[in-house]
Amino acid sequence: MLNLERLRTLDALARHGSVSGAAAGLHVTTSAVSQQMTKLEREVGQQLLAKNGRGIRLTDAGRLLADHAARILSQVELAQSDLEAQRGLAVGELRISAFPTAARGLFPTALAALRERHPGLRVTSRELEPGDGAAGVVRGDLDLAVVLDWYNKPLAVPEGLARASLLDDPADVVLPAGHRLADRDEVDLEELAGDEWVSWPEGEYCHDWLMFTLRAKGVEPRVSHCAEEHHTQLALVDAGLGVCVAPRLGRGVVPDGVRVVPVRQGVRRHVYAVWRADADRRPSIRAAVEALRAAGATVG
Repeated sequence: MLNLERLRTLDALARHGSVSGAAAGLHVTTSAVSQQMTKLEREVGQQLLAKNGRGIRLTDAGRLLADHAARILSQVELAQSDLEAQRGLAVGELRISAFPTAARGLFPTALAALRERHPGLRVTSRELEPGDGAAGVVRGDLDLAVVLDWYNKPLAVPEGLARASLLDDPADVVLPAGHRLADRDEVDLEELAGDEWVSWPEGEYCHDWLMFTLRAKGVEPRVSHCAEEHHTQLALVDAGLGVCVAPRLGRGVVPDGVRVVPVRQGVRRHVYAVWRADADRRPSIRAAVEALRAAGATVG
């Protein structure tokens, strides 16, 4: 009889493509992964893995069994969801992620509410960029991820995921107090064509959005400084080193030496939660979405 945990290990190997990746996704050691696969090969009487340079690859038998494992594990998740739904209780473990400003702006309130209302639910959280969070849900490393779309640049969400809107997050331009536009009620992004910019690190979803948006308006941005944390971005603007776009979610206290000016076009991020569709009936998922929405309702 096939062992479920060994099938889960094979599924992780197929999804991650390496022993180290599978170990990280399963939160076990690489030796534990190797041991499980050795036992599974003994059970099925066939070689499932083969060396591929310094790594490994699945054999034909390995790929065949991995396809079955994915379907079996999906059915197990459906069964667990149905059992949770029948009990009507949010219990067990819930693994969630959010991009940094959502983790800062939503998680403290939402997770505290979940702990108070659902004492049988154990939540673990981590910060991940939107694409990484969605991929983690698809792989089964996460149960739910908080992700985002910009108003003019949607995020590609993989098939098989359900989603729920949490909030619309307005974004403003942040200028040094002495900037020529600092006293304006609104600005157009085109008016900042000659300015230096403070942005997110290159390759991050929000950095790509900023480049896409400014270039669509005929502006080739001069990005002089990159910082992942919004507090660092605001500090650089406060020092007169550039301008930036700052969403309101998770923004925190704004330095005295900067001015926050709305964008005339109404720049917004759409923040939502995604989870595997086969886990749709889990009360813990629905409880988390409710708590995240309530936390998002307080964002101004």
